Amino acid sequence: MSKLILTHEVTGLGAPGDVVDVKNGYARNYLVPSGFAVPWTRGGEKQIASIKAARAARELATHEEAEQLKQKLEQSPVTLTVKAGTGGRLFGSVKTSDVADAVAAAGLGTIDKRKIELSSTIRATGSHEATVRLREDVAATIALNVVAGR
Repeated sequence: MSKLILTHEVTGLGAPGDVVDVKNGYARNYLVPSGFAVPWTRGGEKQIASIKAARAARELATHEEAEQLKQKLEQSPVTLTVKAGTGGRLFGSVKTSDVADAVAAAGLGTIDKRKIELSSTIRATGSHEATVRLREDVAATIALNVVAGR
């Protein structure tokens, strides 16, 4: 077992700043090379404190604010205008940063792109959904309308 400090949120494992024990192969082949974690050391306690401070700064202050933002996000669909070819096939795909920019442009608030989860890769125009984890206990589902343009 390897002891690691998570630097990014890993679904099913933990949040940034958490110290986790994982199997050696998972750590060596996936978490560390992908930049999701760093090896745990005694001096890493300072690093854990800075990661948790940054996470707290990005997190919404209260549960009520998160619930209000969730209601705003779920009530109005967000439109993304992307380059597309014939048949509605996109040139590339929609990224989480594109969703975050579209939410901000729609005037619904600012969302950290690392909190957005796409259920599948969006490579065509049409209606899609994205999940935003506003807090550990609050998640919002955004309706996305991907249209051709630009």
